[in-house]
Amino acid sequence: MKKRLLLLVLSAFAIQLPAKAQLGGSRAFEYLNLPSNARLAALGGVNLTSGWDDPAQAIYNPALLGSEMHNRLVVSRLSYFADIANTSVSYIRNFEHYGTWSLNVGYLNYGDIESFDQDGFLNGSFKVHEYVFSVGNMQRFGPFSVGANLKLASSDLASFQASALIFDLGGTFKHPEKDLTVGFLVRNLGVLLSDYIDGNNSQLPLDVQLGLSYKPEFMPFRFSLAARNLNRADVVYYDASSNVLLGEDDEPGFSEEIFRRLVFGTEILLSPNFQARLGYNHLIRQELKNQNGANGGAGFSFGFMFRTKRFEFAFSRALYHAAGGSNTFQLNMDLNGLIKKRTND
Repeated sequence: MKKRLLLLVLSAFAIQLPAKAQLGGSRAFEYLNLPSNARLAALGGVNLTSGWDDPAQAIYNPALLGSEMHNRLVVSRLSYFADIANTSVSYIRNFEHYGTWSLNVGYLNYGDIESFDQDGFLNGSFKVHEYVFSVGNMQRFGPFSVGANLKLASSDLASFQASALIFDLGGTFKHPEKDLTVGFLVRNLGVLLSDYIDGNNSQLPLDVQLGLSYKPEFMPFRFSLAARNLNRADVVYYDASSNVLLGEDDEPGFSEEIFRRLVFGTEILLSPNFQARLGYNHLIRQELKNQNGANGGAGFSFGFMFRTKRFEFAFSRALYHAAGGSNTFQLNMDLNGLIKKRTND
């Protein structure tokens, strides 16, 4: 009882929103929580304070938007398992009197899925896809910045469709002298516009996050820590019958409740134009182990970035299971000066 009460207090302190204990299978639009860019995927899948120079990160946390990202185009592709792939295209532009704005389109394609009747005979195939459109804006007040995304999400599962209007609200504090950023983010807060079937009452994947990033002055490392699921009192799914097969007779304790909320990331800043990235996500590691307890590196992720004058390329690989993981490729383009206006003599 004391453990549950403490977690409820911590969640309520983060934000006054209702907590929900159930995890897997209880919410729609979970694809919105897939890492949408290479930096995010390499740093464990959750990071809201690193990437002041990365337009793709500004799509995840709109408080990271800045006028220095003016006229940047980002194309990112996540190659998931089987034929599943997520493609994201983002553009950022600064307007002198209206601030910095972002526009993003994300498309998740599950490929062709075979359909069978109740007797096991092939009925043909159908397509499943989901997509999101978002527009974001940021305002800066000294070392503080506040940003918001407005998203229209749609899910098309064969003959079943759902849509939602969703908001992301973020804020950051950037230390004026040290390389230190502290931030908060409320993701996927909104309302359903339509549901898959009448009376289904699908829940949105609301997530409240806190995070920080810090680079020691004389070290080529930037360390990040993010805490997520702060709107939930319970982040451990435990089934006594299935966990016996995994060799876990006891329900995970308080330390697991805390640790499964945390995501760790490290950037190795080898030069201004090249860096390596590492991440660890304990929730993924614990939930995706197989019946023999093997996890094949699940929860770990890594990647790198290198840039030229106008282009930046990034790659990451996230491990999910002994069977493999996902790859993310990203290209950032600075369009300033690429297209020159033609002038008449």
